[in-house]
Amino acid sequence: MRGFRSRAEVADVLRLLQERVKPLPAIPLDPAFVYSLVLAERVASPRDVPAFDRAAMDGYAVRGEDTFGASEYSPLPLHVIGTSMPGAGFGAAVGPGEAVKIMTGAPMPEGADAVLMAEDAPDGRAVAAVPPGKNVSKRAEDVRAGEALFEPGRVLRPQDVGLLVAAGVETVHVRRTPAVDIIVTGRELLPPGGVPREHIIADANGPMLCALVARDRGEYVEHPIVRDDAADLRHVLEQCEGDAILISGGSSVGEEDIVPQVVRQLGELPVHGIAMRPSSPAGVGFIGGRPVFLLPGNPVSCLCAYDFFAGPTIRALGGRSRDWPYRRVELPLAQKLTSEAGRVDYARVRVVDGKVEPLMVSGAGILSSTTRADGFVIVARDLEGIDAGSRVTVHLYD
Repeated sequence: MRGFRSRAEVADVLRLLQERVKPLPAIPLDPAFVYSLVLAERVASPRDVPAFDRAAMDGYAVRGEDTFGASEYSPLPLHVIGTSMPGAGFGAAVGPGEAVKIMTGAPMPEGADAVLMAEDAPDGRAVAAVPPGKNVSKRAEDVRAGEALFEPGRVLRPQDVGLLVAAGVETVHVRRTPAVDIIVTGRELLPPGGVPREHIIADANGPMLCALVARDRGEYVEHPIVRDDAADLRHVLEQCEGDAILISGGSSVGEEDIVPQVVRQLGELPVHGIAMRPSSPAGVGFIGGRPVFLLPGNPVSCLCAYDFFAGPTIRALGGRSRDWPYRRVELPLAQKLTSEAGRVDYARVRVVDGKVEPLMVSGAGILSSTTRADGFVIVARDLEGIDAGSRVTVHLYD
């Protein structure tokens, strides 16, 4: 067994990842399949939307001036010469005194400039006047040809998909969804669903990491548990094809902590040991240019290291923001939050009556501290604690 000679600063690790990890290349997709993906290019509309004047109401396409003077006391008979339906226009012009029965969304016939609503024309007689332009959706009132629809970096929403399709955009270039390999190590672990017994425990980190990767819009491949054997771990790593690799457990300096040496053999390990609590045994390496994250086996440490380092990287690979994915609030501390200068602390807290109550700073293996907490506070490395009454930023889990 050996101790850590030194520990990297959190800020330096984040800077390394920003320098080494860039968004994945863009891929072309049909716009119907780009929901929640990140746009990699500026998209302009290839045509006007709508591409023609159309009815905004069911009724009669008329020349508005022909209805002037119509009222319930002086109904005006309509000379209906045809019908315009969605997808099948009337095909002829409307002359003075003429009308065309029309349905919502149907093209306006030439010569007509207004739609008299059906309820204003019972029995084929106009009982109200309609001014020119009324109840008509004009060509390009939604989008004009050549107009920018979206800029690069936009996370596409359902309505964005609808507009892309409506504008007739044929192909959209988006950032590819990151693929993430998840490897859990530990001879004492049972796969999810196994019943713990004696000194054998269920693997909580694997399912937690799968959920975290899904939250960050990655696609994960979960490998079978590796039983603390260097040859087995090497074999699994050589099979990984994802854009990033997460390895839970075996990251410290004990006799069975074989992950650092295997990563060094296959690539490089510029970071092993970080000045933070929990998660100090975490590390960051690269195999074939792909980032590899050494996440401690204790579940809170695993969660913390993921959120600090792996999560931002996975989001960045997919073209998303590296920022924390948690809602933030600023509130006063109900009591002092103790810490130690020289490291970054991840303090779980509760919010009670508008104040922040420290719940736990240590206890890397106590996963329930994160389920009982409302969120967490990051204590900067240069602080020895934060006094009661000071306002702190709380990252809320929900």
